[in-house]
Amino acid sequence: MPERLKSFFLRLRLAGLLSILALPIHGTAAAETQQSTVSMLVSTGSGQGYSIKVQGVRDDSALLVDVGSMARALRLRSLFDGSQMQIDEGIATPGSSCILVQGSTFSLIVPAEGSTEKRMLQLSSAPLVRQGRLYLPVAQACRMFSLWLDRNLTYDISSGRIRASLSAPRRTGPSLRAVGLLPSEGAAEPAALPQPQSESQPDQPQSPATPKPSGQSVIEEVRVETLANGCVVRLVASGGQSEISYLRPDENGNAYLTIEKAAGSLPRLTKRYADGVVKSVTPLQLPGGALQFTVALNTAAISLKSSSFQYDPKTHDYLLYVMSDVDVEAIRRTEKERQIQQQLSHDMNKWKLDAVVIDAGHGGKDPGAIGTRGTKEKDVVLNIATDLGMFVKQRWPGVKVIYTRKDDRFIQLNERGKIANRYGGKLFVSIHCNSTPTVTKAKGTEVYILGPHKTQSALDVAMFENSVISREENARDNYKGFSDEYLIMSSMAQSAFATQSTELAQDVLRKAERYGSNGLGVRQAGFMVLWTPSMPSILVETGYLSNPEEEKILRSREQQAKIAFGIFQGLQQYRASYENRLMANER
Repeated sequence: MPERLKSFFLRLRLAGLLSILALPIHGTAAAETQQSTVSMLVSTGSGQGYSIKVQGVRDDSALLVDVGSMARALRLRSLFDGSQMQIDEGIATPGSSCILVQGSTFSLIVPAEGSTEKRMLQLSSAPLVRQGRLYLPVAQACRMFSLWLDRNLTYDISSGRIRASLSAPRRTGPSLRAVGLLPSEGAAEPAALPQPQSESQPDQPQSPATPKPSGQSVIEEVRVETLANGCVVRLVASGGQSEISYLRPDENGNAYLTIEKAAGSLPRLTKRYADGVVKSVTPLQLPGGALQFTVALNTAAISLKSSSFQYDPKTHDYLLYVMSDVDVEAIRRTEKERQIQQQLSHDMNKWKLDAVVIDAGHGGKDPGAIGTRGTKEKDVVLNIATDLGMFVKQRWPGVKVIYTRKDDRFIQLNERGKIANRYGGKLFVSIHCNSTPTVTKAKGTEVYILGPHKTQSALDVAMFENSVISREENARDNYKGFSDEYLIMSSMAQSAFATQSTELAQDVLRKAERYGSNGLGVRQAGFMVLWTPSMPSILVETGYLSNPEEEKILRSREQQAKIAFGIFQGLQQYRASYENRLMANER
C-alpha cells in the first residue's frame, strides 16, 4: 500500500480511537438498542426498480442503518474486518472504493487504479460497531453514498423509507464528484470541505444538448387507458422532465411512482375506479418536492404479468404499463358478450310485443323426421306455423307476423335467426316434430330453450335438428366454431331474455299439455336455430312422428290447428303476464 494511504489510515484509526473514548456510555450499551429495518426503494432506470429491506437498530430515538446491509441493497461489494469497512463501487466503470473506520468522522474515497484523485468525505456522526456490524445514522449514510456515488439517495422521515436512484445520468444537477477532493500531493484532512447541495433545494438543471421543455414538471391529469391484456396509466404532464423512479407492485398490489421535483393538484389527481385493472391512484407530495403516486391494482381480478414505467419524450407524459397474464382471445370473447348483452338490454323496459316470428322447421330438400306412414315433418310444421300465424293475426290485430318460410323451401338454420332480427321480431317460435329411432312409444309435446344440454335425450334431439347443416352450402364457414363453449357464450349473450324465454316456454307447455305431454317440462339444448335470434326464443317439438299413434294425430289437419291454437294460448298467457308487469312498473 502506498505510504500516503498508510498515513491516511493511521490518522483515521487514531481519530476513531479518540472518538470512541469520547463517546457517552449509553452509546455502546447493547441493552439500549433495538433491532429494526428500513425499506429502500431503488430505481434502476427505464421504469425499473426494486424494493429491499435494510438492516438497522434504534438507539434511543435515532435510527442507525447497517452500512454493509445498505451497500448490499445498492448492489455494492463490502468487506469488514471488525473496525474498518471497504465498499467497492459496482455501479460505474471504472469504479472506486469507500473506506470507513470505526469512530472516525471521515471516509476516504479511493479511485480505481491509474487515477490520482482521492477524496475525503466528512461525516457529522462517526460510524459505530455493534455486534460485528458497522452503523451510521440513516440520513448520514444516505448523504455519504450520495456524495460518493454522485446519485440521489434520500431518507424520507415521514414514510420511513430510503429512496435511491441509480439510473443514468447520475444527477440532474451539479455533480458531487468534486466534494472532498484532495490536492494531488495528498493531505490528511482538507482545510474546508465543500458542502453538498441541500436535499430540500431543487437542483439546477444542466445545459441540455438539445432544446427540451423547461421548468418544474407539473402533473395535470391522470388517465387510465384499458387494453385487452392490461392498461396504461398516463400521467399527463407539462414543463420539464424530472427524474422518475418506479417500485413494482407489492404483495397488496400497490405500485409506487415517484417523480422528483414535480407538482400537481392532489384532489384533481386522486382517482377511484369501480372496476378494471386499477382500483385507485393516490398522489402524495413528499418533502423535498417529489410527487409520489400510489397505484392500487386489482390483483384479485387479474393475474399480474409485468409492469414498467417510463417517460414519453413526444408527449412529455409519464406512463405506467401494467400487463396481465390473460388469454387475449378469452378477453375478446368476453368483450363481445358484453357488447351483445348491452345491445340486447337496451330499452328493455320499453319493450312491446308487436312482432312474432314463426319458424317452420326444415323444408325443401330437408324433409326432417319421417313417420312410419311416410309423414314428413316439414309438411306438418308448415301447416301448424301457418295456423299459428292466423290466430295471432286474428286475436292480435296490432302484432306483425313474420314467417321464416311460408312454403316448401329450404332455409339455412343461421339465416332463420337473421330473418327474425332483420324484421324486428319480439318473440321467436320454432316449430318441429320429434322422432326417435329406437323407442316407438315416446310421445308428448316438449318445449326447449337455448342452453347446454342436461340429458342425453335433449342432446339427441338437438343433434337431429342441427344435422340439417349437412345439406347447406358453405356449412363449414357458416357454423365455424359452434361448440359447447360457443353455445355457453351465446346463452350468456341472450341472458337479457333468459327469464322471458323460460317463462314463454312454460306458458306454451302448459297450454299444449291438453294435446299430450310427457311430463318432462321445459328443457334446454344447443339448437342452432335458437343461437342467433335476439329476443325470447323457444323451440316446440309438437309430438313424435316415430310413434304411430302420435303420427296419426300430427297428420290430421284438424289436430294441427288445435296444436297451433294451444301454442297461441301459451303466447297469449305470456303476453298478458309481461304487459301487466310493465304497467305495474310504470305506476
